[in-house]
Amino acid sequence: MDKNDPLRLDNQLCFPLYACSREIVKLYRPWLDDIGITYTQYITMMVLWEEEKVSVKILGQRLHLDSGTLTPLLKKLEAKGYLRRQRSDEDERVVLACLTDEGRALKERAKHIPCEMAECLQSFSKEDAKELYRLLYKLIGIMDELEKK
Repeated sequence: MDKNDPLRLDNQLCFPLYACSREIVKLYRPWLDDIGITYTQYITMMVLWEEEKVSVKILGQRLHLDSGTLTPLLKKLEAKGYLRRQRSDEDERVVLACLTDEGRALKERAKHIPCEMAECLQSFSKEDAKELYRLLYKLIGIMDELEKK
């Protein structure tokens, strides 16, 4: 077995990122199940809780989701009453996702989730978390630049 084999799983940066992402989402599941949304719906709502109203294009950019993924996601959240989609008054080509009163109420039901996650990961130091956050966003920036080429 060649430890330097470029196709060896242990030599891949993408695998621990993938595995960690899956495990983190799995940790969220019990709390998200309690409020009836998926992780992707949760991060979508986080943007809406910040912005109240955002264009679907900007939402997709913030979440790194393409329209084929985002459109059905928004339809489901709209069916649950958490947002509504409408055309912009300034430019009818622009579709906006707008937070509803039900969406605001969902924020209240979700407030405890970040603390619950922090509790689960308390053995991961704040310093390590900050460094990982910095490195992941650096990597995302690199990926964004590659995508533009």
